[in-house]
Amino acid sequence: MAGPFETRSIKRVINDVENVAKNYDLVNFQLKGFGYFDNPNGKVIFADIEPSKELEELRWELATRLTKYAELKEWDKDKKFSFHATIAFKDIDRKFPDIWRYLKSKEVPNINQYLLRITILGKGRRIVCEYDLMLKRILNRRQALSKKIWIITKFILRLKLFRRRLVGAIKKIFWWS
Repeated sequence: MAGPFETRSIKRVINDVENVAKNYDLVNFQLKGFGYFDNPNGKVIFADIEPSKELEELRWELATRLTKYAELKEWDKDKKFSFHATIAFKDIDRKFPDIWRYLKSKEVPNINQYLLRITILGKGRRIVCEYDLMLKRILNRRQALSKKIWIITKFILRLKLFRRRLVGAIKKIFWWS
């Protein structure tokens, strides 16, 4: 949602991520296909993401806060952001035609997803911590990598989605029948 960027205050980044993200619950988006672009270090292949209004707001709120003390890239300062998930980069130029042909042979994904965590990376792109939107808290590196905590996160997502469907069904029965 922003980055890579430089800052002298990783604690402030963590605090801002937590303070912004705690105001969001079920933040959905859709995977809508694949794309690629060239950057100075070579080609980058990505999954194209169609954001929800909530995801756009969350990203913009974070970027606005980070701009005050972090050296963001130009594209991170723009409200109109190109949402994507990187699939492959670094040394793929030689393999690019084969990778791209393989992706194009697959059915175009049209998958509804939910943002579960926001990851803060440090030096060497190593996980410093993550904010878990389902648990509503910061996870340290060990917790962020824990399979047990990941299972709990996914379980809470399922509960929230079930609750949403149940409330919708109840409203349909009692208020719109």
